[in-house]
Amino acid sequence: MKSIRKIVALALGILSFAPAAFAQEAPPAAPVQPSETKPFGDWTVRCYPVKSPSPCDMFELLANKQTQQRVLSVSIAYVPARDAHVIQIAVPLGVSIPRGLLLASDSYTSPVLKYRRCDRGGCYVEMLMQNDAVTALAGAGTSAKVKVFAVSGKEFDIPFSLNGFSDAHGAMQDLARKKVGTADATPPAAPAPAAPPATPPATPAPDNTTTPTP
Repeated sequence: MKSIRKIVALALGILSFAPAAFAQEAPPAAPVQPSETKPFGDWTVRCYPVKSPSPCDMFELLANKQTQQRVLSVSIAYVPARDAHVIQIAVPLGVSIPRGLLLASDSYTSPVLKYRRCDRGGCYVEMLMQNDAVTALAGAGTSAKVKVFAVSGKEFDIPFSLNGFSDAHGAMQDLARKKVGTADATPPAAPAPAAPPATPPATPAPDNTTTPTP
């Protein structure tokens, strides 16, 4: 069995390459925008124009109808080389950091998921997600929820949709495998042949619901 240290190291290594999971990073750098998106029910599969072990994710966003501020977002990325998933769950500020959050459906309840970081936009769970947990959500009903705990001690359930989850997951895996496979299969450029003595060298080609109140 892998040690906790190895699991944490693997999670951090994968997270550093998960494009969507870090789309909420603060300025100065603007988030990389997806080059390809496909809707599946209430989920969207997004692929990014970056060389990454996890070039695609599946994403759902819930926003306050009046303010359009984010209430919840869930991003799940797939790493083909490791047959592993990474999840990011973003929730509003004001949550109890030590208590973490829970992810639950009619057939699955997660252990306590700990927050990895917070910024001015909210707090984030970012970690490896077991494949059997993804399978359980794919086979669940039409909805799930995230249970958060406010600093005041109150509990809030934030429901989100599973409509399209299974199809989005299958499409994301297929696209991620293709993109990673294509990148790996691209041969290095052949060196340019030496120019004849009397001929000068050629010029090289120029190489982003109602908010619970804690």
